Amino acid sequence: MTSGDELAEALGAAYPELADVAVAAPDPVYLVGGAVRDLLLGRGRGDIDLVVEGDPAALARALGSEPLAAHSRFSTLKVGLDGHEVDIVAARRESYARPGALPTVELGAPIRTDLARRDFTVNAMAVSLAEPRELIDPYDGQADLEAGLLRVIHDASFVDDPTRAIRAARYAARFGFEIEPGTLELLEATDLGTVTPERRWGELRKLAEEASAVPALELLAGWGLIHPRECDEPFALAREVDRLLAAPPWSEEADRAEAILAAALGPEPGSLAEERPTRPSEGVRLARGHDAIELVLARAAGAGWLDDWLRWRDVRLDITGTDLTAAGLSGPAVGEALERSLNAKLDGNAPTRADQLRIALATATQP
Repeated sequence: MTSGDELAEALGAAYPELADVAVAAPDPVYLVGGAVRDLLLGRGRGDIDLVVEGDPAALARALGSEPLAAHSRFSTLKVGLDGHEVDIVAARRESYARPGALPTVELGAPIRTDLARRDFTVNAMAVSLAEPRELIDPYDGQADLEAGLLRVIHDASFVDDPTRAIRAARYAARFGFEIEPGTLELLEATDLGTVTPERRWGELRKLAEEASAVPALELLAGWGLIHPRECDEPFALAREVDRLLAAPPWSEEADRAEAILAAALGPEPGSLAEERPTRPSEGVRLARGHDAIELVLARAAGAGWLDDWLRWRDVRLDITGTDLTAAGLSGPAVGEALERSLNAKLDGNAPTRADQLRIALATATQP
């Protein structure tokens, strides 16, 4: 177990600016959630989430900070502090009118009540900035951290907010945690259909941004909460996409999270993955009109020629439409002649400007 002195030392090393917050705060204020979890795991600095038993705006004023963003419904705001963004929320109670609904918030709660609304024991810990040696841990989150267990706080947690199940996969994969048996039963009974598609997709997007995105998706599939494509290796394509987008040149081509989700949950890659062009001009024609995700999925599915396409697409002619109009061409014939000349250059048949002009004019005059 981390001692009080060790906790205070870790807090001061990771978040030295919070000492000024403790002095300025007009109400009790606490570092909470993932920031505390990561301190206890020895992971150092993370996002700063503060809970105040009072008015977040009053704390912001005491710090001399203008809010960067605010959400009046949930009494939350974001401020700048020593070059860092800090989220400040008022301690609250939450209730849910129906499964999957956004919570109804009641402000004015003590910190322990606020911690009761959180998802997992490892995220339901707090440290008072005024008493940094004291870990507030009403659900034995530190013990679960040391055991490597992810445990839900109460049995209705995934009913109230089913997107917590997606977060369970995200945390389990990120930290290598096991799921506590009772929590696993609750996960497997979760109904993600009670939340809007937008909220589901938002949580899946956060999951897919993690380095451990594919293992997390595999966990969700194992719990029956997502349905990957039906094949012998449903996540093989997602793993290959992840590998492909880990470094240039493909890492610069598509959004990694979107591509991983498309590979895991989308339809099979289209016919582009099966194409095998015999010359560069054919490859450029085949790739034309496909978006970045389609191209990445086709490459991950075996269309290795797309590595060369990344070069082919940048080939440019040494002639322009002005050259052709000066030679007497007009209308659609100009575009057609330029395309034929570009195809010839791509295929190595028109390396010079003179070659390109000759081919453009010759093909344009053919019946």
